[in-house]
Amino acid sequence: MTQPTTSGSGTELDTPLATQPKKPEKASLLDDFMDIFYTPSSVFARRANGDFWIPMLIVTVLLGAIFMANRDLLDPIMEAEVARATAKSASQGATAEQIAAGRKVVGMLASISAFVGPPIGMIILGLIIWIVGKFFDAKQTLNAAIVVATFSSVPHIVEGIATRIQGLFIDPASINSRYSFSLGLGRLLDPDTASPVLLAFAGRVELFTLWVTVLIAIGIAVTGKVSRGRAAIAAAVVWLIGVLPSLAAALRA
Repeated sequence: MTQPTTSGSGTELDTPLATQPKKPEKASLLDDFMDIFYTPSSVFARRANGDFWIPMLIVTVLLGAIFMANRDLLDPIMEAEVARATAKSASQGATAEQIAAGRKVVGMLASISAFVGPPIGMIILGLIIWIVGKFFDAKQTLNAAIVVATFSSVPHIVEGIATRIQGLFIDPASINSRYSFSLGLGRLLDPDTASPVLLAFAGRVELFTLWVTVLIAIGIAVTGKVSRGRAAIAAAVVWLIGVLPSLAAALRA
């Protein structure tokens, strides 16, 4: 007796991921960090159940080192952001001494967060990916979600290098906001006149942020065993959640 067949009338949204990458017998961390640029699905497939701590440490050290190397470019940005914030504080009665102390604290926290922030951020991102994935029937473990978050953060390393390269050509006088080196819509807006809410959303429409979002979608599809359509929507939700901190700050301004 022949088995019944089904028609192929289902939509992409409801179609399971057709092909899963084969897990290689051996792959080094160097292979993973190379392949994330070319075949990210293979990285997520073979690392889904693996330890994420060492890759996370590597990404953290690289991001922290690049941040310190770019301090001459990033300090003017922090100064500009602090100046905007302190201008409001001054109008509310803050003294010059309090404003100066605030600037010192910001500089100190920036150095600390360069190495403490990335692992915390990757773990939180992994938790968000895991929770959002559940709403799209993803069969993804929390470990796999943090793996996805870790390797999806690799584009930020490239972003730091791109910032250094841009610094060779950009007039220091034009560095006036955190979007000064952004390769996205936020760079086109004047932070002193544009709506903070508009800036919050425009800042997320940026090359490296979108690259990270695409990697998250691939990671959810592979480790969560869901369709690419569902994974893409889930990643878009994660992207929207990423707007919330900037949006909250904009609404308080």
